[in-house]
Amino acid sequence: MTALVLALAACKGDEKKDASATAQAEQSPWPEVKWPFPEDPALEKRISDLMATMTVEEKVGQLVQGDISSIKPEDLRKYRLGSVLAGGNSDPDGQYNATPAQWLALADAFYEASMDTSGGGKAIPVVFGIDAVHGQSNIVGATLFPHNIGLGATRNPELLRRIGEITALETRATGMEWAFAPTVAVPQDDRWGRSYEGYSESPDVVASFAGAMVEGLQGKVGTKEFLDGRHVISSVKHFLGDGGTANGEDQGDTQLSEAELVRIHAASYPPAIAAGAQSVMASFNSVNGVKMHGNKSLLTDALKGRMNFGGFVVGDWNGHGQVEGCTITDCPATINAGLDMAMAPDSWKGFYETTLAAVKAGKISQERLDDAVRRILRVKYRLGLFEAGKPSQRAVGGKFELLGAPEHRAVARQAVRESLVLLKNQDRVLPLQPNQRILVAGDGADDVGKQAGGWTLSWQGTGNKRADFPNADSIFEGIAQQAKAAGGEAVLSVDGSFTQKPDVAIVVFGEDPYAEFQGDIPNLLFRPGNDEHLKLMQRLKAAGIPVVSVFLSGRPLWMNREINASDAFVAAWLPGSEGGGIADVLLRKPDGSVQHDFKGKLSFSWPRDAAQVANNVGQKDYNPQFAFGFGLTYSDDGNLAALPEESGVKAGQTEAGTFYGRGSLADGIVLRLSNAAGQKLDVTTVPAKLPDGSLEVTAVDHEAQEDARRFTWSGKPAATVSLVSSTPRSLMREANGDVMLVLTVRPDKTPAGDVSIGVTCGEGCKPASLPIRAALSKLPAGQWTRFGVLLKCFGTAGADLRKLDSVMTLESAGALQLSISRIELGALNEAQQTLDCAH
Repeated sequence: MTALVLALAACKGDEKKDASATAQAEQSPWPEVKWPFPEDPALEKRISDLMATMTVEEKVGQLVQGDISSIKPEDLRKYRLGSVLAGGNSDPDGQYNATPAQWLALADAFYEASMDTSGGGKAIPVVFGIDAVHGQSNIVGATLFPHNIGLGATRNPELLRRIGEITALETRATGMEWAFAPTVAVPQDDRWGRSYEGYSESPDVVASFAGAMVEGLQGKVGTKEFLDGRHVISSVKHFLGDGGTANGEDQGDTQLSEAELVRIHAASYPPAIAAGAQSVMASFNSVNGVKMHGNKSLLTDALKGRMNFGGFVVGDWNGHGQVEGCTITDCPATINAGLDMAMAPDSWKGFYETTLAAVKAGKISQERLDDAVRRILRVKYRLGLFEAGKPSQRAVGGKFELLGAPEHRAVARQAVRESLVLLKNQDRVLPLQPNQRILVAGDGADDVGKQAGGWTLSWQGTGNKRADFPNADSIFEGIAQQAKAAGGEAVLSVDGSFTQKPDVAIVVFGEDPYAEFQGDIPNLLFRPGNDEHLKLMQRLKAAGIPVVSVFLSGRPLWMNREINASDAFVAAWLPGSEGGGIADVLLRKPDGSVQHDFKGKLSFSWPRDAAQVANNVGQKDYNPQFAFGFGLTYSDDGNLAALPEESGVKAGQTEAGTFYGRGSLADGIVLRLSNAAGQKLDVTTVPAKLPDGSLEVTAVDHEAQEDARRFTWSGKPAATVSLVSSTPRSLMREANGDVMLVLTVRPDKTPAGDVSIGVTCGEGCKPASLPIRAALSKLPAGQWTRFGVLLKCFGTAGADLRKLDSVMTLESAGALQLSISRIELGALNEAQQTLDCAH
């Protein structure tokens, strides 16, 4: 980065710039943006008057944001923090399905605590932020819009504006004033697990949506609706380059020239800033080796300087802890780099204390502190928080009828219709007559959680049930309603079995929900090693039944075999709560006319094989299976010749995030048996055992033949089974995100001695080991159970999670028999039983 040039360019009021500096600034690739707020002397005086009365402790408090899982309303009476948030797995009373009333009551409690002056503190209202990224998606009953990848396929900015308005309304109804949206990432590698949070691989498409979504959330600058009680502040994210990391690794390094960084990844910020975005969220990733949370040349010189951003910069979940020389509780460098508010969810108290000490010691200047505080207070005044009263007393506070209101769902349903992309329509099998016998099959047919994807009620979007979506229709429900109304019948059969032959089959299948970390994949294979969905389609085709495939996914994947097995193939992305929108397009009206044609156009290029990860429009040697912008309509010839079925990736791979599953080890993982006597054995075939018989492994069945392993410890001597990595692995990012190591286990014999689970991190590094005998003893004997341990527990126990050479060790000092069918990384709510790390 040309930090000097950017810094000079930011100093627009300095008339003494020399000619060479001016010439350099003129050559900068960064656009100059007009901040849409003229100087407001009255507002600035109000802020100055308040700041003149604030103690340094109160000022530092404004810079800190704590998560509701780690901070209580009464804490604000002492620490006077500027903000609280609800992270993806944080809910009132720890209930993922907490009621809207519980959310509103919590928002009231935090507000009232922030305004309580009985202890002598200033009444400065707290602002409550939440990841309302596809609607107010943390709340039971809210309208769930398609994720951004689907919205990108609509090419409809005005629809985005309306979605922003509805999201703001439903967010305000439940008590929050700040939505961490929109995401304006420009994903360049579809292996990235957050690809679905991006509208498109094209910066032009993303830029076309950014301003509209900001205006939808906040209202239009200069109108009476701007930041009124029916709107929220937006947070444009993640600045900068989150979608461009090497190999699609979440929180990795984006390696680009400055010109390309600006052209691709900064393209959406000018329209968002021009629309008056009040906050920008810093990204986890690095740019050319420098972590964004500590990147002054980009946060201060480029964003606030060259692009004139006048709001405040907020951090991401403990992202400051990744800055060189920092920890999650101590990082003056991030404030000095230009971060105004640190998202310190579970580290807020320590971060507050060290930041306060840094200010008093002069490590953070008074000028930098005051600038950050002024930026935050300016937004709070614009939002009217000082006069608003508690959330339940505001314009739409407590109006829970807004959640999933019919008019809101109608907009979401329109978004579903316009987002669908038709890739194949052999012999014009679509649209279907609704008065037929329609078989609806596949594991996504009647699963609202699956069609909604990640960031839905929980971080990873898992662990929910149908009752959690009272204002929603599954895809099957939408088809069944219309078929019945037309005199036909839709029959649900997940496995595709039937007693009466149907006229047509609609197979709904796709990726299971995921978010950060767990969504990262090594290639573009779909469910490697699991072809159940393909066999289902092939079986239906062999029976002479036309097959219409509806594919649910957060990115384009290599689907040639499935496309070949289908008469029609629809990319439905992650449509959200309105499954009926799919029926609107697939089915004709009862009179036989077309209801709605396909409108969606690919906003991401579709891969030719599973190894084609560099597949973006405009790249050299661009050669996709379906190009950016492709999308059939009913007037098009939808016939497609058979596609090649060689994936380009070697067989035998496990699914992403899985170390062992379906009888196979992930690439680079070795199953090793060892004992206290120093004997070791790398297992390549089963059965196998150590020479002294202290530990043996055999194959057993769980969901398929020999897809699991039974480990038998004799207890003489102690022995260990390990998953050894051929190269050191870092699970630090995952640990920061509360990811778990999850084992699918069946206790066949109760442990007779001490049992521990752990990780190792190489020579000179302390291994971590946690006792689990008591936890295993509580598991139901002879039954398969998912058992999880938070990765950060291993870090707390002393292991360096940045360089693990064993991602799991399981040691028993006594006799034990335990079967394991799966070892993987999982979300907090994906385990039926969890280990209490404190014990």
